[in-house]
Amino acid sequence: MILAPGAARAESDPIEALRRQATEARTQLEKATKQMEGRKRDLARSQDKLRVTLKDLGKAEAELNRIREPLARLANASYQQPGAAGSMAIFGGGDLNDALRATADVTHLANGQDALVKKADELQSRRQQLSSTAQDLQSKNAVEQTRLQQEIDGLRNKSTQLTKDLTATLNRMSIGRDRRLELGCDKSLAANARKFPNGLIPSKYLCPLPQKGEQLRADAALGFYKLNAAYKRRFGRDMCVTDSYRSLANQNRVYAQRPGFAAVPGTSNHGKGQAVDLCGGVQNSGSLQFNWLEANAGKYGWRHPAWAYSNPFEPWHWEYGTEDEDD
Repeated sequence: MILAPGAARAESDPIEALRRQATEARTQLEKATKQMEGRKRDLARSQDKLRVTLKDLGKAEAELNRIREPLARLANASYQQPGAAGSMAIFGGGDLNDALRATADVTHLANGQDALVKKADELQSRRQQLSSTAQDLQSKNAVEQTRLQQEIDGLRNKSTQLTKDLTATLNRMSIGRDRRLELGCDKSLAANARKFPNGLIPSKYLCPLPQKGEQLRADAALGFYKLNAAYKRRFGRDMCVTDSYRSLANQNRVYAQRPGFAAVPGTSNHGKGQAVDLCGGVQNSGSLQFNWLEANAGKYGWRHPAWAYSNPFEPWHWEYGTEDEDD
């Protein structure tokens, strides 16, 4: 049954709404994931700082222990000297100068020991405080990570459910393959794809083509869907594609097979997800299919680049966008 234009728009509204919700859920999922990764980095930095501080405190305590032991031995030896107990020597009739010197030595040693003990107590107290802070930090971060992970799991489940709802809606409406591809390709993904190096674009930022196993950047794919539909109306079949997005590893493979002809790995427009190699007659310059593409591809953002007419001659190679965008 063919729907009237108004009815068709009404039918498509639920699909568009679901797609917007799925896109929003994906955006929220990516944002929550970045937040959790940021908190993990903050925690790692805090723990590194804590480990350094505790290590320094350990060194200080070790130094205090090293000094405290000889001082204790010296104090013990002083007490064992004749007349070491100064006040006893004074009252016992010993030499007054010796008694005063012994008393001063003992007092000095005692003061030194008291200072060391006090400093050690301070360091120990500080260390206990840092240990307590570390435990609090680890506990709070564990709770925070658990909370964020729950949010991410919830968003992932929501995104999955929305995708199922969208698929079910499409099935009920008997939407064709080309419309499914178009609805499933979010044009906003193109901006994210441009952030990645040539040939290293994650598959989630690419859109599938009608041809099995082939992918392009979202904006190029949306243009290709329309070009393919027009081609199919003219020739009764989908365009024949031998290559589309080409990973860096695949670029190296092709370059090794065709050195001097294939683009240097990391520079190919295939690696940007905005180029296709075609077959089915298009590969022959001057053929009916090639001439049709020359006359019509530009309507959908596609073109046969100037260099491909001569250096090297590649009638099968077509690109999306302008010459400026290639740069």
